[in-house]
Amino acid sequence: MNRVVLLGTKGGPAIRAGGAMPTSSLLELDGRRVVVDCGLGVTKGLVEAGMDLKTLDLIFITHLHSDHLLELGPLIHTAWTTGLGTPVTVYGPPGIEEYWAGFMASLSYDTMTRVYDEGRRPLEELVTVAVYDEGVVMAGPLRVQALRVPHPPIKDCFALRFDGTKSVTFSGDTAYFPPLAVFAQGSDLLVHEALLPEGVETIIAKTGLGDKLRNHLYASHTKAEDVGRIAAAAGVGRLVLNHLVPADDLTIGSQQWLSQVAREWNGRVDVGADGMEITL
Repeated sequence: MNRVVLLGTKGGPAIRAGGAMPTSSLLELDGRRVVVDCGLGVTKGLVEAGMDLKTLDLIFITHLHSDHLLELGPLIHTAWTTGLGTPVTVYGPPGIEEYWAGFMASLSYDTMTRVYDEGRRPLEELVTVAVYDEGVVMAGPLRVQALRVPHPPIKDCFALRFDGTKSVTFSGDTAYFPPLAVFAQGSDLLVHEALLPEGVETIIAKTGLGDKLRNHLYASHTKAEDVGRIAAAAGVGRLVLNHLVPADDLTIGSQQWLSQVAREWNGRVDVGADGMEITL
């Protein structure tokens, strides 16, 4: 079955009681399983989506903010302790190799002990970490392309497009960026981050931060209305809002998101929620 499962739909690293988890998704397409981003909670989310962690194969990280990266190492390690014995490839932006080296250093006592005491294959033999840039990242039956998108102050942040028998585009974290509509053109599914301006001040109040955070949110993310504009220009089959800013404001419901998107998009749209499954 071809599907996307949204494992975590919250923008930003904080978690709150009863709220959504940070960003991660599972794409199952033509027999390949791809994890896109590894925010906190990705491992449990994959298991609850029905994935056997021993089948972990391919991971893409869109950029190095913690809400997209924090559980990458723990996911792979947990899969390994579950019985993973086959190769895993991690594609990430510049800096991903340093992250992985640091994670392995932090767990060196544990991994060495498990190899000696439990007979496991050394984890470093199973994992390949590859740095990608804009352009074609993978060719073949599953074709993967990357587009650099604006997410200041981070330079290396990417939208990803996966093409097989279906086409799925993930926006990554991005400000409104018209070239993304060209990149996503004709996709069966566009999973796009979204910001709702009326929720920004609640975030500022909860975090205790001020103008710098406010300025970052508006400079680095896409208002829901503009997400609709991208979807319409791209002519996608379906739009799903993800990486919601905010995702845990009880005064904001789905209708507020949808009404903003509807100003520019009259196609099928869903507001993402943790565990949501989208059949392709």
